[in-house]
Amino acid sequence: MSRLAAVDVGTNSVLLLVAERAADGVVRPVREEAEITRLGRGVDRTGVLSAEGMDATLEVLARFAALAHEDGARVLVVTATSAARDARNSAEFLVRARERTGATVEILSGDEEARLSYLAVAQDFAADAGEAGLLAIDVGGGSTELVHGRGGRMLFRRSLDIGSVRLTERCVRSDPPTRAEQDAIRSEVRNALAGLPGLPRDVRVVGVAGTVTSLYAIAHAVEPYDAARVHGGWLPVEDVARVRARLCSLPVAERRVLPGMQPKRADVLPAGALLFETALAHLGVAGARVSDRGLRWGVLLDRWETLG
Repeated sequence: MSRLAAVDVGTNSVLLLVAERAADGVVRPVREEAEITRLGRGVDRTGVLSAEGMDATLEVLARFAALAHEDGARVLVVTATSAARDARNSAEFLVRARERTGATVEILSGDEEARLSYLAVAQDFAADAGEAGLLAIDVGGGSTELVHGRGGRMLFRRSLDIGSVRLTERCVRSDPPTRAEQDAIRSEVRNALAGLPGLPRDVRVVGVAGTVTSLYAIAHAVEPYDAARVHGGWLPVEDVARVRARLCSLPVAERRVLPGMQPKRADVLPAGALLFETALAHLGVAGARVSDRGLRWGVLLDRWETLG
């Protein structure tokens, strides 16, 4: 069986997937790892990647590359998203990443990030979506991608400059966030969503990435985190609102110890919850399916098509 590896370097986290494809075409994970390094800390304000963010990310990236090699991956694909797209000094990060890992980091455009995220979602959720199709919402640290499709065909895709880290840095000064700060986040999200085209009322929404999986894990007290218990789960708007209210009422020290919480995500998850809740309200849907298989899965599915 052929093994490939993908590393997704995001604004908030770095994720590794080593997977193999059997003769029947089914892709199965061999190893999955995730670390929060906050590469994009301060990028929205300064326009540059911080030394701390780069150092932490490069250390994890080197470790993940070594693990992929140990697991026998014949190809390692490293992609970077919002923070690297926006930062003026991303070239420095790319050079240092190649020196540490031997891999060339590909900076994805927002449109390409959306396309690849949809590939992963469509594989698991498209078959029973019906004529209204799927809407994948990939809530990241620096950007949020929305892709509407039917089956394997995308009808539109959009990348918005809103994410859990970016909105926290823009709007939150208090611990926990004040009502006014929460309203400011909602306003930013509504403004970003205002230009989206109309969607069928019965579109199947699938939430992707760490914000959404964390909301589900906290709602169901999934401790320790177990992707098998999260992937494919149903997250109704009532659960999103309940978890959001709890997150926004607790200081970060208390949020860190909630069952299902990744401690390093605790400072930005209230903004992520507000973003996702506002998006669901804008769409007028009852909730969303949850996908633990985001961009890194789409990258490998796409690469297998290229490599054969």
